[in-house]
Amino acid sequence: MRKAWVLAGAAVGCVLTFVLLLVVGVYLVGGTVAGGGSVGLAKGAVPAAYKGLVEKWGNLCPALNPALLAAQLYQESGFNPRAQSPAAAQGIAQFIPGTWATHGVDGNGDGKRDVWDPADAIPSAASYDCELARYVRSVPGDRTRNMLAAYNAGPDAVIQHQGVPPYAETRNYVKTIKTLEKSFAAPVTRVDPSRQAAGAIAFAQSKLGTPYLWGGNGTAEEGGRFDCSGLTKAAYESVGITLPRVANDQYNAGPHPRREELLPGDLVFFSDDLTNPRAIRHVGIYVGGGYMIDAPKPGAVIRFDPIDTPDYFGATRVTEDGAKALPTTV
Repeated sequence: MRKAWVLAGAAVGCVLTFVLLLVVGVYLVGGTVAGGGSVGLAKGAVPAAYKGLVEKWGNLCPALNPALLAAQLYQESGFNPRAQSPAAAQGIAQFIPGTWATHGVDGNGDGKRDVWDPADAIPSAASYDCELARYVRSVPGDRTRNMLAAYNAGPDAVIQHQGVPPYAETRNYVKTIKTLEKSFAAPVTRVDPSRQAAGAIAFAQSKLGTPYLWGGNGTAEEGGRFDCSGLTKAAYESVGITLPRVANDQYNAGPHPRREELLPGDLVFFSDDLTNPRAIRHVGIYVGGGYMIDAPKPGAVIRFDPIDTPDYFGATRVTEDGAKALPTTV
């Protein structure tokens, strides 16, 4: 739960005025901010237990990078090393047994190839990607997109079509992973603000004073009440962007601006474990001046709270494509 915090009346007035100015100005800022990204990992994007492996093996070949490898692992398992699908795919990289038997490697040098051990599975995923990239290296076009297409449709299909095959599933897979890559990459410049940010803030402002409800989605049956991620989901849903229901999945709905780069409309996240994005337990919507609107805890109401607390984890600049790219379950 968020720690209780009370704003004095005068401070509320100042914050409200500042919020209105920032909401109006968010689009003006957008005209002067250049988008950009890097293949390095954003701070906190990958659980600390796997960060070193992703950084090392994500640089295995030119077609791969750590952010892309992280996007694949997240899409496959949500970084869950015990994940198992109905199709018998296993582990953090979701290898099916036949593929693992051929392409699994002993990444940690302990003499075993264990699909359930991320120290083997993550190197195996990178090695498999790079093997596919080498197989289709003569195909014209973007080598990374061709590699991803080979992963989904098979390398022979990429060679046959001399690029990403015209299969809806494959094209969607390539787009999804390339979009998710932006959620895991460390931006080298400030990233573009969401054009829907002002509308999302306006929705959250309209709910100020509403009592908190654990699991609340704001339905009539719930008396229009929300919990933290229910509020942020509804705020962005009001402007046509569908977010996942829980806070730690909302974290991957776009790139991650640094604290000094925050803009109104960014989602801000909080956790008791600052090394693991899967442990995020609270989210609010940033309104500027170091404040957010959030639904903090049972017994409280939707209100303004400061974001600069010891449990501040990071932020996400929500994008429509980023939200659409998120897996339905992780």
